[in-house]
Amino acid sequence: MARKLGRPTKERMHILRNQVSELLWYGQIETTVDRAKEVRRLADKMITLAVRTYDDTIKTTKEKVNLKGEKVAVEYTNDGVRKLAARRKMMSVLRDLQEPKKEKESKSAYNDRTRDVKHPLVEKVFNVYGPKYAKRVEELGQGGGYTRVIKMTERRGDNAERAIVQLV
Repeated sequence: MARKLGRPTKERMHILRNQVSELLWYGQIETTVDRAKEVRRLADKMITLAVRTYDDTIKTTKEKVNLKGEKVAVEYTNDGVRKLAARRKMMSVLRDLQEPKKEKESKSAYNDRTRDVKHPLVEKVFNVYGPKYAKRVEELGQGGGYTRVIKMTERRGDNAERAIVQLV
């Protein structure tokens, strides 16, 4: 049963959506215990989507005309039907985080590095977490359990139970 967290549905979903996005981007977040358990539910669902569909790709070849006027065959890799549906589901749940600029990186170098990536968080989930956790599923023979909740001491001020949510 879903926890209401003392918020209207719209606010609750915004909070959870932001926290799941931050968890998948940074690998761990600190929050209250009840929120941590809800974040774990959503994060596991997103990672499961990636594990099941990360390798569903289709290679296509198209002919293009280069600057000399010659026809050249160019090979593209597109998402398969299942991966495309999973990507759209993730984009509806996750917030679109942008790739941070590295220290002492020029603006042009940053633009060159991030030109082809439109949704960095979704790409990270498919390209990093999908293969990593698929390998884990094969080794352990179990699906799920991609996150852990570690309880901490109470928060000063309101005495709320705190927890850290981590990717395993």
